[in-house]
Amino acid sequence: MNPHRRLYLGASLAFPLTIMLEGCASTAFQSAAKSALVDAGYSGKAGAIVDGVAQFKTVQQALDAAPDNSPTPWRIAIRNGRYYEKLEITKPNIRFIGESRDKTILTFDAYSGLNKPGGGGAWGTNGCATLIVRATDFAALDITIENGFDYPANDKKDPKDPTYTNAGQAVAVMTAKGADRSFFANVKITGHQDTLFVDAGRSLFRKCYVSGNVDFIFGAGQSVFEECEIVTRPRTKPGVNPVGYVTAPSTQISNPYGLVFVRCKLIKENGDVPAESSPLGRPWHPTTTMPDGRYADPNAIGSSVFIECFMEDHITSDGWAAMAGTQKSGPDRVWFQPEDSRFFEYKSSGPGAKTGAKRRQLSDAQAADYAIPKLLGDWKP
Repeated sequence: MNPHRRLYLGASLAFPLTIMLEGCASTAFQSAAKSALVDAGYSGKAGAIVDGVAQFKTVQQALDAAPDNSPTPWRIAIRNGRYYEKLEITKPNIRFIGESRDKTILTFDAYSGLNKPGGGGAWGTNGCATLIVRATDFAALDITIENGFDYPANDKKDPKDPTYTNAGQAVAVMTAKGADRSFFANVKITGHQDTLFVDAGRSLFRKCYVSGNVDFIFGAGQSVFEECEIVTRPRTKPGVNPVGYVTAPSTQISNPYGLVFVRCKLIKENGDVPAESSPLGRPWHPTTTMPDGRYADPNAIGSSVFIECFMEDHITSDGWAAMAGTQKSGPDRVWFQPEDSRFFEYKSSGPGAKTGAKRRQLSDAQAADYAIPKLLGDWKP
């Protein structure tokens, strides 16, 4: 079978029927059976039944009311508005269905170096996300999820400024331990550094918009991005080059797949993103506690693969970059080279789709191994 055809068929077979029905951007909010309705303008009693649906003012209230182990989707419909909430999904089968992608906004502004309210130290990258998924079978449709930390304002400060932080990682969405089969359709995920932390389980992003600059899609999870817009944002720090990196995978070598982009568009947010300023990725080896010490995880052989993607001219000619990590012994850091990671492309197009020895290409036969059903393993509803 022609590998192009296999990739196309894979996309259509990857979605459970119930999600496909829910996922139509123009009708999902109106037509989906609702378990709860969230409206920022609601002023009644939380959980009151109106027209057969429980009503809430906040998303957190609706999550609290959800069953602990629902065997079927618990659909939380969210009306247009800005919801300043920091949320964790700890129950399976939760669905978020926004009224419209650009007007239904979940936002929070925690960042790695910010201290938690009430003590307990800083949030850290693992805790600062606006939305953290820690349970199976979560889905989000037609909604924006952002981290609203003012990264550009911090970025242009003098590092000697007492209000400057060098821990400005600010995650919008994280799939953490316990997450699996996370599905996002027509979702806008925005931030700057470390926007999307896919660190556990399998996740599927269909026709989504993901923006950021430094390592803005990263982690150890197995994630498929199908027909998404991957948008590099400018930096305000003068003269910084590169402006950032699209991906920073930390895929364990035991996992055959990491971050896979199928027919996506890698574009610039605006003209302030220079040409030749953004590599496709760099290998992240997280500092990890091992039996013989704490150092860069040698088994994190990251995987980022771009298949039939369009790339604007901000993508660097070499395509990939090295990344430093904690050395096993001694004070110096060790550099991990992209050639030692699983970084590949297949039939990219556009001004940023250069070819050369440093931009390794898959063969047709190898590309066929990236048919979406195969990438998702036994996730075949």
